[in-house]
Amino acid sequence: MAAPDSPSAALRRHDLCSRGIRLAGKMRSDVVDLLDTYVERQGLDASASVAAVEGVPAAAAERWDEQTGTQRLLENLVAYRTFRALLAQMLEEHREQLGEADAALGQALAAILLQVSAFAYHLEELLRLESSGPPSEEGAGPSPPLHLSLFERKLRGLGVLRELAQWAVRSARDLRQLAKPGLGSSSAPSLAESP
Repeated sequence: MAAPDSPSAALRRHDLCSRGIRLAGKMRSDVVDLLDTYVERQGLDASASVAAVEGVPAAAAERWDEQTGTQRLLENLVAYRTFRALLAQMLEEHREQLGEADAALGQALAAILLQVSAFAYHLEELLRLESSGPPSEEGAGPSPPLHLSLFERKLRGLGVLRELAQWAVRSARDLRQLAKPGLGSSSAPSLAESP
């Protein structure tokens, strides 16, 4: 494998970051669409305020500009592994609650779950390139909340989807930052700066 600062590794990092930015943008767009459907199908108010949901990683970061690229990638990976577990839990609850009565919402949740899983894998690839490798998944994911009412589960789902949309924005920003050192004196136009 090429050294982390070799030209081929820098080019691969830039390529992975550029693809990751596109994946994050698509995921955010799909999550925003799903949020509209989720609110409507669950009978919630779109302006409903949801307090921080226990076990859901917050996208806001203190001292973001002081973090290294590897720290950003690790935080992203931990967050998406958590979202993967949360979405799987939401999908299971949806199937138990509605069965096939609302197949469209179930399919949309499953599609987002696939995107989150693919993005987590993409982050693992980037971490391998940075030579640190992804951390083990043992114990990853939230513990299932106990005895939530149906309404509380619906609100928790709303909170999960809202925070996931924020993470998609943060991830694109993190990947843009990571791509900067790899640009060097390349004369090719920067894909990392595209929205």
